[in-house]
Amino acid sequence: MKPTPLEISFTPTDNQRLANLCGALDENLKQVETALDVTISRRGEHFSLSGKSDQTKLAAKVLRHFYNQSQHHLSLEHIQLGLIEAINPHHKAENNSTVTANIDITQPATSGLLTRRSNLYGRTPHQVQYLQQIQEHDITFAIGPAGTGKTYLAVASAVDALERGLVSRLILVRPAVEAGERLGFLPGDMTQKVDPYLRPLYDALYDLMGFDKTSKQFERNTIEIAPLAFMRGRTLNQSFIILDEAQNTTPEQMKMFLTRMGFGSKAVITGDITQIDLPKHQKSGLIEAQKILQDIRGIAFTRFLSEDVVRHPLVQRIVTAYEKHDKQTRQS
Repeated sequence: MKPTPLEISFTPTDNQRLANLCGALDENLKQVETALDVTISRRGEHFSLSGKSDQTKLAAKVLRHFYNQSQHHLSLEHIQLGLIEAINPHHKAENNSTVTANIDITQPATSGLLTRRSNLYGRTPHQVQYLQQIQEHDITFAIGPAGTGKTYLAVASAVDALERGLVSRLILVRPAVEAGERLGFLPGDMTQKVDPYLRPLYDALYDLMGFDKTSKQFERNTIEIAPLAFMRGRTLNQSFIILDEAQNTTPEQMKMFLTRMGFGSKAVITGDITQIDLPKHQKSGLIEAQKILQDIRGIAFTRFLSEDVVRHPLVQRIVTAYEKHDKQTRQS
């Protein structure tokens, strides 16, 4: 027997607000359907929600929330971020043993970050934990699936530290390991050869600082983006250093990177241990570092889950499906 659809209405009728709520060609409603696995039918100001009872109730709550904000245009990004927060309410942290009890999840940890994005803050308990750990520790590891904000929030924290004068340089590092595509000999000088590997870091900087300001900082060598191999032999003082895609480091490379830290420096290491592109016989330096450094005081670990994905709502469901498949494969 199919559950009875949940009916909600928005009265008195305001066609402009309804148009803002639904989006062009009902795109906003489609996002809600995808994220919450419900079906939404609409006739004027009347909405009928079909699906599992708990999901339709959540969808109704979400629609009311967005309707209250519909005096103005609701962008697709606004809808998707709102859905992520609805699916992962902050109070879940109370029952999550991996989130420390002293974190106040009611206050955005990034409310004071100096970046171009004024609406930047931790949107899940683990993101809030991550941002606070970066502030409180000299070395922070962030491990989890794609789309959880590991790199973006690290770059945001680095930009904030630079703007406040807490560090004098930003150094963003990636291992130059292709994801099995066999790119062959790339044209150009050294910078042009490694740029494709480092492009995500450029994108984050441009978004957080603006193109012109970022370009000026590159010209002054205040910001440096380099492949991991270029770090050998250096000592980095008064720097905020980010090692991205750290799952593709070898144990030797990870040790080399961690020992580059000088006085007044802070390091963040991010990676997804489910997407290792190293040869099969090669150990990942990130996996080994988890085991070796877990109990070292001054080093923090944040472990993100599929619930922390902050991208298109489908990404979270894709990550969850792969996790379920991998678990079933290991058990069979």
